[in-house]
Amino acid sequence: MTDLVLVRHGETVWHAENRYAGITDVELTPRGLDQAARLAGWAAGAGLDAVWASPLSRARITAETAAAKAGATVQLDERLRELDFGQGDGLTSAEMQARFPEARAAFEADPAAHPLPGGEDPHRAADRFVAALRDIAAAHPGGRVLVVAHTTAIRLALCRLIGVPLGEYRRLFPRLDNCALTELRLRDGQVAMLQYNSPIGAVR
Repeated sequence: MTDLVLVRHGETVWHAENRYAGITDVELTPRGLDQAARLAGWAAGAGLDAVWASPLSRARITAETAAAKAGATVQLDERLRELDFGQGDGLTSAEMQARFPEARAAFEADPAAHPLPGGEDPHRAADRFVAALRDIAAAHPGGRVLVVAHTTAIRLALCRLIGVPLGEYRRLFPRLDNCALTELRLRDGQVAMLQYNSPIGAVR
């Protein structure tokens, strides 16, 4: 049995305008750094055995802040990176609707079947992310591990792990707040969701 605490990184400079941040390396805002510091306060007493993160700086810095308080070293895994949004990267929903309205409408109808133009196949993204989680769990049997990553990749992985269609991720998980806690328990290949999008302080 391994418990994995999945966390979306702190707020970035694209957050205010709700721009899609995929593989672009976007900086944290002062508020995002404060969120990371509050996560670190939680991590200090969370009984963590390890900290893993996406290599994108917004996730890595958030994780490093927490790891320092937990007495751990951040381990990076490329498979934990965000979904590549292709031509949608850096754009708002309104800008996408103006630039490629048909593709945006198809994405809104089924984001797994119709990724944004030039974007990554969500099914492959879910596969790589879930494979990373299972490898992390196998590396820390009986442990509790913090995994800092990204909103879309996490939500896709959750759908895959609980056995629902990937195209439902935006409806089932409409939001994932910065530095909120989502906790999974992996045991004998099975997955239980212990918490979803819980504010810091709501879980031990």
